[in-house]
Amino acid sequence: MEGCPPRMGRGHLPTAPAMRCPSSCRPAKGARGQPMAGHQRLRVLGSLLRVGYPLAFAPSPGCPFGVSSHSGYHLRRGNARDAPERPLQLQGDISQQGPPRFPACRRILLIRPKMALANEGNYRELRWFTPWSRTRQTEEYFLPRMLQSLTKQETVPFGDAVLATRDTCIGSEICEELWTPHSPHVDMGLDGVEIFTNASGSHHVLRKAHARVDLVTMATTKNGGIYLLANQKGCDGDRLYYDGCALIAMNGHILAQGSQFSLDNVEVLTATLDLEDVRSYRAEISSRNLAASKASPYPRVKVDFALSSREDLLEPLSEPLEWKYHSPAEEISLGPACWLWDFLRRSQQAGFFLPLSGGVDSAATACLVYSMCRQVCEAVNNGNQEVLADVRTIVDQLDYTPRDPRELCGRVLTTCYMASENSSRETRDRAAELARQIGSHHIGLDIDPAVKAVVGIFSLATGKRPLFAVHGGSRRENLALQNVQARIRMVVAYLFAQLSLWARGARGGLLVLGSANVDESLLGYLTKYDCSSADINPIGGISKTDLRAFVHFCLEYFQLPALQGILAAPATAELEPLADGRVSQTDEEDMGMTYADLSVYGRLRKVAKTGPYGMFCKLVSLWKDVCSPRQVADKVRWFFCKYSMNRHKMTTLTPAYHAESYSPDDNRFDLRPFLYNTSWPWQFRCIEAQVLRLESRGCQDLDGVD
Repeated sequence: MEGCPPRMGRGHLPTAPAMRCPSSCRPAKGARGQPMAGHQRLRVLGSLLRVGYPLAFAPSPGCPFGVSSHSGYHLRRGNARDAPERPLQLQGDISQQGPPRFPACRRILLIRPKMALANEGNYRELRWFTPWSRTRQTEEYFLPRMLQSLTKQETVPFGDAVLATRDTCIGSEICEELWTPHSPHVDMGLDGVEIFTNASGSHHVLRKAHARVDLVTMATTKNGGIYLLANQKGCDGDRLYYDGCALIAMNGHILAQGSQFSLDNVEVLTATLDLEDVRSYRAEISSRNLAASKASPYPRVKVDFALSSREDLLEPLSEPLEWKYHSPAEEISLGPACWLWDFLRRSQQAGFFLPLSGGVDSAATACLVYSMCRQVCEAVNNGNQEVLADVRTIVDQLDYTPRDPRELCGRVLTTCYMASENSSRETRDRAAELARQIGSHHIGLDIDPAVKAVVGIFSLATGKRPLFAVHGGSRRENLALQNVQARIRMVVAYLFAQLSLWARGARGGLLVLGSANVDESLLGYLTKYDCSSADINPIGGISKTDLRAFVHFCLEYFQLPALQGILAAPATAELEPLADGRVSQTDEEDMGMTYADLSVYGRLRKVAKTGPYGMFCKLVSLWKDVCSPRQVADKVRWFFCKYSMNRHKMTTLTPAYHAESYSPDDNRFDLRPFLYNTSWPWQFRCIEAQVLRLESRGCQDLDGVD
């Protein structure tokens, strides 16, 4: 999402636009057209300053925002040569690797490189780039000859500097720099910079918007000034979704808020602000002014340009507003749905195939596709021609216009209930009813012939026939028979994804959707290469607790009464024989722990970075009112035994929407060994010693646990 600045009015102030563009790059023609469209809107709105997200202009064809895929730099000459009278552009994310990219402009004033690189969690920027480390210093950068011919410049300043216009001073920080302990805006503000811009690439995580807004408002509360945050929006071709949220703030107040989730490729925010308000605000903060008197100056690049005008005297000023946050359930309904749409249109497939079991997880996945269809219809109704062109390509009908989400869902979503002899009538009916209510093309089939054939091959080769535990079989037999059913479902899913449209006389194939939640993945409560193995998984980074809240939201907001029965039913894999026609196993009973406990374990393991002993020490105090130290120890030991035993399954997890801070994704977010000593001898001995110590003291003082 791009963020544009304030429009200066009243002779002392800028009009600030915030402009958002997508993170996913279309073909060259489209990539060029989107920033151009944004500029046209800015000229209409009267804005003279534009802040765009990193690499918004002249990206390598097909290259997304993520730094790991930067394979080359290309400047489309037309972008610069054809540029009319455009707003002053501030754009960042130029790191020291090869020739930098340049925005479309007639003259380059300053190249401001990144000074802090994201190198944790999902990011590995230090693998590809080197940050600029010389604070308040610049050097002359010799432009490539192709740029020299366009801008008529031989060199430009490169480094840590600010722009001084005739009426104000503008500084820029980039993405990660806002999140560092000593952000550049602190020293820039002390040196007189009044407008801070941030071209950001910040991905969505549930409940993260609060942190973003707090960082920006606190930056301007302590130091005064105007802050323009532009964040990109869209799927980057991987597990992340960038959720926009462009904003404009001044002196601790929000003046403009951009949408957090949208299928629109360009969004422009504007605010009309008075620079004198910044100056008077700063004059009242004595401690800030004392610190400013000792501040080291930044190099200033003088620009013969003014953001304000005497003619703006009668322009009405923007009023502060209260930031409107989405609930976590609303975030789930919007973010993963937008991510699914980006994957669908960019993969050039004809839709999705979802094994629908009648449980909460697969129902939540189905509801996300339905939410996607609602957003597509809404975008088309609002005149979004790009979304209309994409949906026509997907359904292979050039005159098609989606109006009804249920009708569109029937075109792009195929659901399938794969019954076995262990499936109940209740789950079959719940799946069919939900499919009917959202409008998906639904298939019901029986996998028993395939399961019996596979088990028969084993019996023919070995002369032995495995039995379920309820029929006298061992634990190994019982587990193997469950896994055969699960893996057969994956094979059937891919067969139908490839050929079901062919059987209906339609073109293309379908993307297979997985529906394993983050808690089950963390524990490894899934079969390797079962229906958890798919092309993409929109709920793989979402906890069971949040998924249930999301399904409740869909029940009420989307008016899907079938979800009531799904929420009321116990979670079950239905892989063991029924007892009198009813489910005989439940997920929490199989796991030996509750989903609520799993969320706690996940955050302690990943976010707090605790091992078995550290987790015990935290939980023995946290759960002191409900569990004895012995019970806490048993829970922790059981979790770590199961977690370490199943860690190898994380290496084959389906790419999932990243929405949770404790995701066990082994691809790049949670890099850990996948072979552990599952007995944890040293850690478990320490836990046992601490339990004995607490029991001997009668648990009178838990503060001594360390």
